[in-house]
Amino acid sequence: MEPVNPYRSRIWSEMSPILSAAGPFARVLDVGAGDGWFAMSVSRSGVTSELVAIDVMARPQAHYPVQIYDARRLPFQDHAFDLVYAVDVVHHAQDPATLLAEMARCTGRYLLLKDHTWENSLDWLCLVIMDEVGNRRFGVPSVYKYQRRWEWDPILKAAEVERVRHLHPLICHTGFVGKLTNKLQFLSLWQVRKRMS
Repeated sequence: MEPVNPYRSRIWSEMSPILSAAGPFARVLDVGAGDGWFAMSVSRSGVTSELVAIDVMARPQAHYPVQIYDARRLPFQDHAFDLVYAVDVVHHAQDPATLLAEMARCTGRYLLLKDHTWENSLDWLCLVIMDEVGNRRFGVPSVYKYQRRWEWDPILKAAEVERVRHLHPLICHTGFVGKLTNKLQFLSLWQVRKRMS
């Protein structure tokens, strides 16, 4: 079980007030939950009475029960959750656009996305290094599908969600590392547009 680290704690300190303001949520889906640390944190925060965590691979000694799925279609009905979120996950998908569309399909209210953005080759190289350092020891493949600038925005807008909160840069690191990489981090809350019944 991975110990709590400052990176996760800083992300959670930004996520928590956003979720508190937008909630409560009847059902929440954590996509790419990993060892379940964020699922545990969301569940303990009291913003939801039901949280489902899924991933494509199992981690030993998870903080929260995680269901395994096949990395294709999310195994849930349309609009099955009030909140769908992913923390540093979408860039691991072979097809980020498909995963984003699936996340939007499964939410009836909100989509929360913590991930990365880059503009130049140095940015991209920093993300590759951080990704390898953070994931290789857990056997999680890095496929380097980071969004350049905000190229995921049109995908989400086409899926009938609109951004209502956006934190960028996101303070995930301190010191020199922070000065170099916080501009690569963001946290966005998207809300479902009113759908015709």
